[in-house]
Amino acid sequence: MDRIDVGTGPLTESDVVAVARLGAGVTLTEPAQQAIAATRAVVESLADDVEPHYGISTGFGALATKHIPPAQRTLLQKSLIRSHAAGSGPEVEREVVRALMLLRLSTLATGRTGVRPETAAALAGMLDAGITPVVYEYGSLGCSGDLAPLAHVALALLGEGTVRDPDGGLGDAAAVLARHGLEPIELHEKEGLALINGTDGMLGQLLLACTDLDLLLRTADVTAAMSVEALLGTDHVFAADLQALRPQPGQAIAAANMRALLADSPIIASHAGPDCVYVQDAYSMRCAPQVAGAARDTLAHARHVAGYELAAAVDNPVVTLDGRVESNGNFHGAPVAYVLDFLAIPAADVASMSERRTDRLLDVSRSRGLPPFLAADPGVDSGHMIAQYTQAALVSELKRLAVPASVDSIPSSAMQEDHVSMGWSAARKLRRSVDALTRVLAIELLSAARALDLRPPLRPGPATGAVVDALREFVEGPGPDRFLAPEIEAAVEFVRSGAAVRAAESALAEPLA
Repeated sequence: MDRIDVGTGPLTESDVVAVARLGAGVTLTEPAQQAIAATRAVVESLADDVEPHYGISTGFGALATKHIPPAQRTLLQKSLIRSHAAGSGPEVEREVVRALMLLRLSTLATGRTGVRPETAAALAGMLDAGITPVVYEYGSLGCSGDLAPLAHVALALLGEGTVRDPDGGLGDAAAVLARHGLEPIELHEKEGLALINGTDGMLGQLLLACTDLDLLLRTADVTAAMSVEALLGTDHVFAADLQALRPQPGQAIAAANMRALLADSPIIASHAGPDCVYVQDAYSMRCAPQVAGAARDTLAHARHVAGYELAAAVDNPVVTLDGRVESNGNFHGAPVAYVLDFLAIPAADVASMSERRTDRLLDVSRSRGLPPFLAADPGVDSGHMIAQYTQAALVSELKRLAVPASVDSIPSSAMQEDHVSMGWSAARKLRRSVDALTRVLAIELLSAARALDLRPPLRPGPATGAVVDALREFVEGPGPDRFLAPEIEAAVEFVRSGAAVRAAESALAEPLA
């Protein structure tokens, strides 16, 4: 397994995915350790200052006016973590927790937070060992950082709370740390605050979603091409010169993908002559590049924002390059929250268009010669009738998930934190959106593959045919009604794993963009 260096520059999306999802290890670089040590000296020089310094010699939030004597400052930091580890609800996914741990470590490695080198090393050690603190669904307002989620991570560094070992087993933090040769830490001035005052949870989920949506938008081009082909549609509308009349970059990419996917299709060629009675295809077929393209452009914008965040050092207060310790508002999650909400819109719309194509495949009055519901014996068999119901339920849920979280704000901390981003909530619902879009596209793929199998003697084109053939390794072709749920789940995994896109690309000269 590869290792990711932390502290040589901003992390990338692929770095985060490698550590969070694929289990890559981490190395805290020597330059990072030196930067951390240099700014820690600044914090320690202020520890005995008669002038109060937030997070060093004061309380937190609305209690910032409370001066804390030196003898209680270690307890102050420990109390902060214990009180802020107040999450509730279902357990958050391992990959999300690992992402937020990595991103917090990355900020510590900038040397702008004032923690001790051993504290950063302890976080790196826990991440590297595959120990994952248990974090809960609710507790972050996306302002002052993802406080509760990060506090549960920090609590594990203290040897308290519950963690999962590398095999997924639950255990007491102190015991699991000990089994892996790690020791709990004692927090010094400012360190508790530095461990929890970041937007790492929402950013980590944004980066994971960007990777997933990149794959799903290529998959959407595959399923759209399969449906256009199965519905005896035309590929003429995807011509490059027509797309160039509206020079949206994402649209051009999606149309180019569809041209490649439909190239050399015997089905398309069979009705491409002047005798074809179909003058125009429905919008869900004809406008597929416009919708999938706009989704791509939205994704590109989200990735730009994520790139800025990956280069950031989010904490409050921070140690500046010239050695000042300054309060700031960089922990506000608005930039990330907005794009998390934004991405939920095209996820819903791409799914909505996919569902409309599936419905068309099943409707005998619009499917251009396919049997009702793609059933083997319509009436006795119902075919994919209820698969479309499942799609419709998912699309309806996606529309609800597209309602933004970031327009909401509930003041907290006795009105000191009187405007919050709700970015964590935006991130959580985007994860559900990504899962729902995966399932909608999988059902379209399942139905389109069945429809293509019902167009004999004509065969689909090389790329779409390769997708059908690859799917048939897991799901049987047309026949009498079978238990459909397992077939849908097999198609979901076929999409989620990237196997559908890889199958299409196996017949193409160039990968899908």
